[in-house]
Amino acid sequence: MSATTPAPTAAYRITAARVLRSEWHKLWTVRSTWITLVTSAAFLLGVGILMGATYTSDGGDSDVDTVVLSLYGSQLGGVCLAVLGILVTAGEYATGMIRASMTAVPRRLPVLGAKAAVFTAVAFAVSFVTALITFLTAQIFFSGTDQAASLTDDGVLAAIAGNATGVTLLGVIALGLGAALRSVPGAVGAFIGGVMVLPEILGMLPYEAVETAVRYFPTQAAGALGSADPMPGAATPGAALSALLLWAAASLAVPALLLKRRDV
Repeated sequence: MSATTPAPTAAYRITAARVLRSEWHKLWTVRSTWITLVTSAAFLLGVGILMGATYTSDGGDSDVDTVVLSLYGSQLGGVCLAVLGILVTAGEYATGMIRASMTAVPRRLPVLGAKAAVFTAVAFAVSFVTALITFLTAQIFFSGTDQAASLTDDGVLAAIAGNATGVTLLGVIALGLGAALRSVPGAVGAFIGGVMVLPEILGMLPYEAVETAVRYFPTQAAGALGSADPMPGAATPGAALSALLLWAAASLAVPALLLKRRDV
């Protein structure tokens, strides 16, 4: 009598939901996740309180958008989230865990997609809640000054959501760099040098075409999303969001192609 091999049961099938669940558990069981998220929130809230506590109407910040002023710490907080994004991908290469992940999911691309999806959800939720709390806390100090505002004012809530969106997409770009370079130090250096410093250097060049192009670089586009009032010389929120989405998509497309073409 010939033996027959039983068909794989549903309990062992690889599905998108199970890959997502796996990446969710991996994210929250690593200590660096908690450290970077708490540090990011602390920077945003701490700088927001500092800006509010030291503000005077006759100072030099009276012409700054109130949301931008309240969430000034998002630059530091964004760096923390970028580091987390890099650790989500490059961190697995550093520990060797990526081999187990790719063995469990031979198609590979679902792993990268699940990492990006889980990171995006977590980063946006933490960023938005922290930005909301920071704005409301800063307004306690801004009360009675020319920076007093409320969530119901035109553009305020959209700017807070835009700030969280911009910071999150910068983190996704960092995640893509980590997956492409497969090195935590290399990806951190590439993010700081290429995403944060390079646009500032290019912006010093006396060429109008360069100045226009720099508006759509990641950090500049993210800044345009976090302002309640239109920023002079910046891209419109719609154009800034489109640019950031394209940058994020490109940063994920490169490691996706590499995953298909080379061994882990």
